[in-house]
Amino acid sequence: MPRNFAIRLRCPKGDSDSWVTLSNREESLEQILQQTWDFKCREHGSQQGIPQEAMEVAPIDDPQPAQKTTISYAVPFPTTPAKKSPRSSERIPMRVPVVIYGFAGKSGAFHEDAETILVNSSGALVTLKAKLALGDTVFLIHKGSRQEQEVRVAYLDAYSDRETRVGLAFKTPVPEFWKRSRKKPRVPKTLRVIVKGTDPKGHPFAQSAYTVDLSEDGARLDGIGFLTTPGQTIEVRRLWRKARFRVVWIGHVGTNESNQVGVVGLQAEKNIWRVELPKPATPPPLQNPKPSEK
Repeated sequence: MPRNFAIRLRCPKGDSDSWVTLSNREESLEQILQQTWDFKCREHGSQQGIPQEAMEVAPIDDPQPAQKTTISYAVPFPTTPAKKSPRSSERIPMRVPVVIYGFAGKSGAFHEDAETILVNSSGALVTLKAKLALGDTVFLIHKGSRQEQEVRVAYLDAYSDRETRVGLAFKTPVPEFWKRSRKKPRVPKTLRVIVKGTDPKGHPFAQSAYTVDLSEDGARLDGIGFLTTPGQTIEVRRLWRKARFRVVWIGHVGTNESNQVGVVGLQAEKNIWRVELPKPATPPPLQNPKPSEK
């Protein structure tokens, strides 16, 4: 049966790593790791490399298997079996750190850290170890904004022996809930930087990357070959200037945002970009009402 893989390839001319998705492959994971693959390095163009790391994935945009009668996780949620309802908003792949808590049937109270897979204004898709049932009501906390919503379990799919993909539906759509809050405007700007951090195995890494856009309090970085975790602290160096940033979101492998991360600065006094950025628009001051005439 064909499988999909994500592989991390290192440019032989530099220290820049890239994740590449391989679709509908007949090889085993071991065979994938032993082969040489073509990829495009942002700095040096077309290259070939042997995977530094590989994993089996199910890309979000895969079509629903014909033999599967249950709802695929690629279908919008929440859903109603009786009739089709128009999607309240576009589903987008976004890894947002959340906390899910409540009661899980006979297992009792639970409190679990998780990350979203897909989000829209009506809810989110997450992977949980807690054993929930359709119709259960639990609570979801957005770890970035600290906002909380009561949610209903609208969809379940056994992802593995220990985990389940769970579609969680808000009571009513909340268009701004998942919005990547940008208190300050961002501008497109490409700058070469060096990123230092820790990979998922706890090993330190340092690699080249590029900015996609900048603001006074953060940036979007491209070319991050290591899957850092949202909430992790990394160091970003531009020329001789460096500062610490917190990772607030990570692009999914297999999407347009693969290899990208969003970061916010932890040292407001340090400006490593030295780029003129637009100031946030300020609302006009409120005018004192005129005293009423007698």
